[in-house]
Amino acid sequence: MPELTLTTRQRRALAAICDTFCPAGDGLLSASELGVPDAVLRLVARDPRAAAHRELRQLLSAWESPALTYAIGHGWKRFSAMGPDRREAALLSWGDSVVPQRRAAFQALRKGALLMYYALPAPDGGPNPVWDTLGYPGPPGPPPLAPPKALTPRPVAADTTLDCDVCIVGSGAGGGVAAAVLSGAGLDVVVLEGGGYYDDGDFDGGELSALTRLYAGSPTATHDHSVSLIAGACLGGGTVVNYSTSFRTPDEVRAEWAAHGVPAFVGEEYGASLDAVCERLGVNQEHNDPSTRDRKLRAGCLALGWHVDAMPRNVDGRCDQGVDCGTCGLGCRRGAKQSVVKTWLPDAAAGGARLLVGTKAERVRIEQGSARGVDARSAGGHRVTVRARAVVSACGALHTPALLKRSGLQNQHIGRHLKLHPATAVWGVYDEELRPWEGTMQALYSDQHRDLDGGYGVKYETASALPHLAVPFFPWRGAGAHHELMQALSSSVAFGVLLRDRDGGEVRVGRDGEPVVRYRLSPYDLAHVRSGVEGAARMHEAAGAKRIFSSQSRFVAYAPGGDGPGAGGTDAARQRFLDDVDRCGYGAGRTHFASFHIMGSARMGGAASTAAVAPSGETWDVRDLYVFDGSAFPSAPGVNPQVSIQAIAHMGARRLAARLG
Repeated sequence: MPELTLTTRQRRALAAICDTFCPAGDGLLSASELGVPDAVLRLVARDPRAAAHRELRQLLSAWESPALTYAIGHGWKRFSAMGPDRREAALLSWGDSVVPQRRAAFQALRKGALLMYYALPAPDGGPNPVWDTLGYPGPPGPPPLAPPKALTPRPVAADTTLDCDVCIVGSGAGGGVAAAVLSGAGLDVVVLEGGGYYDDGDFDGGELSALTRLYAGSPTATHDHSVSLIAGACLGGGTVVNYSTSFRTPDEVRAEWAAHGVPAFVGEEYGASLDAVCERLGVNQEHNDPSTRDRKLRAGCLALGWHVDAMPRNVDGRCDQGVDCGTCGLGCRRGAKQSVVKTWLPDAAAGGARLLVGTKAERVRIEQGSARGVDARSAGGHRVTVRARAVVSACGALHTPALLKRSGLQNQHIGRHLKLHPATAVWGVYDEELRPWEGTMQALYSDQHRDLDGGYGVKYETASALPHLAVPFFPWRGAGAHHELMQALSSSVAFGVLLRDRDGGEVRVGRDGEPVVRYRLSPYDLAHVRSGVEGAARMHEAAGAKRIFSSQSRFVAYAPGGDGPGAGGTDAARQRFLDDVDRCGYGAGRTHFASFHIMGSARMGGAASTAAVAPSGETWDVRDLYVFDGSAFPSAPGVNPQVSIQAIAHMGARRLAARLG
């Protein structure tokens, strides 16, 4: 990984930017006093792309130039020498710029500084003083009586060559299932995982530790920062950090996928794989005690006469549905979430599969048109060569197309048709304390607007509002205004608007071989987002919110009931709110979107002219090279995807096992 170093001038600019976003005052430390600039550098250093490091250096050099501040109307001064008000105005001028690249730079700096400011402990390791102003207790710490780890990854202490039947790249929802099925059939399996191995005793409920250990360091956003990308990067992948929501593939989506030339999706074979996955994960609706957030969702839906139901979840009786459950996205401290680390990977290990962690696949070894292994490199720099009869790519919809392209595959659909289920949030502020960072991560949902047109629409869900999840969605219009919003977090609830996107983007590969994501919401999909924003606002009204605001770059809000005499009441206030939302816009740097579901970039289909892989999961370009992860989805499913990914891997791995004998 390239080392990230800054000049004195660049460091001065970064410190001034961070301190502008998060200044000292009222007993709070400044960003610099808390160590935010160094933490931001460590965060950026996790990005393996040298180009990302170079762009940051160039931005900071420019930002400290008097010529730049003069050009944007703030006098002939270095940024660091300006007063706080002038620095805020300079930053906001970029956030509101008509130039997309400036808005993207502002969003990257904003998210990096604020995420670290609210995630870092105090310099002495104690609680961050800002947590007390939010009423947030901070991370609970590691569990006192965690069981020993059940898996024993193979160490890589030198250049290594391994022989096996199947090499699987990735250990998440797809790779974990494939490893279990193939090893259970008597095949010799090697699993390569780029991240580390963490389990119950490693999960301390801390945002900082999770963000730097369990989540991918790159790419963390689309190229223009219009959508944040959240993906697991550890043994077990996204199943370790997801929210335990476990929907089966909807029947109408199965029919749509079958129409892409994969009839198995509507057949008994895929249905049997869905059954097998749900049974192994212990999917149930018996651990759904609604959090305060879910109660507001339910109250709003019932008052409006809208659909609301319990989430299917892959948890067992150890799930406390309380304080610990609120940190589910940072790893389950109780071991209740049935991730692949708790299920399929132990099955694979029992069948003799060998697991290598901290080992990144560089390319597939191709001989005479067939996959015959993988070239990889360990975190310590050692070469790992795996020779195999077949290769399964299951490293997710960002890294699977990158791996395929690095390996020389040319199918035009590799990287295209990317779907993200982009999600935004509408916030309601209530009169009572809600502690939205506690309680069942996702207990209830609403499908009221699931089908707005042709099977496409939005799903309403809530999620634990830990500071690191709230910060990106809260507008920053100055340090004081932002901190005021954050101080209301304990009384706030976000209704997530999760879009089933029809039109998508693509994953390209840079010169360094790393994925770069390009994505823009189409007018068709944006119309559904707007309907979802209105629907979420109406639910907040019905649930009794006193103030409602969107997740846009400008503060767009209203108070149900109107703003005084002649205001016209709630309907008129909501309409003004929606008009203001439209004026602010939904483009890059205008509305914050995040994607927890990254899919479709190497889609499955009936012909090489329409898809990257065949109905068997085998690539059209190379024999014995298979894709068993979310990138194989023919279209977005409109539901949380882990069960669908696992079912595709289960069905495909059973076929591959039969073929290899």
